[in-house]
Amino acid sequence: MKSGSTGLKDRQLDDLFEAILSLKTKEECYSFFEDICTVLELKSISQRYEVARMLTNHYVYSDIVAETGASTATISRVNRSINYGNGGYAMVFKRLEENKGK
Repeated sequence: MKSGSTGLKDRQLDDLFEAILSLKTKEECYSFFEDICTVLELKSISQRYEVARMLTNHYVYSDIVAETGASTATISRVNRSINYGNGGYAMVFKRLEENKGK
């Protein structure tokens, strides 16, 4: 399901994404995200990202739980996003892989 069809897309999110796209370095990302998110929010987002990376690399749930501390419910939600979501994880992982050779 595309984000536009879920009612998620709006001016505030557009503005936020424009701000994120303006960031140029990892240090700028740290500065911005530490200001806009709580530590817990950032840890949660980064945990879901790591879970997605591990699922994409065919890790089993027990190994993902052991390495990330994520609950099986979180792993299942991320897995559902990978399989039935908008393709965002796959897009990012593909681009990161392509950028490794540069």
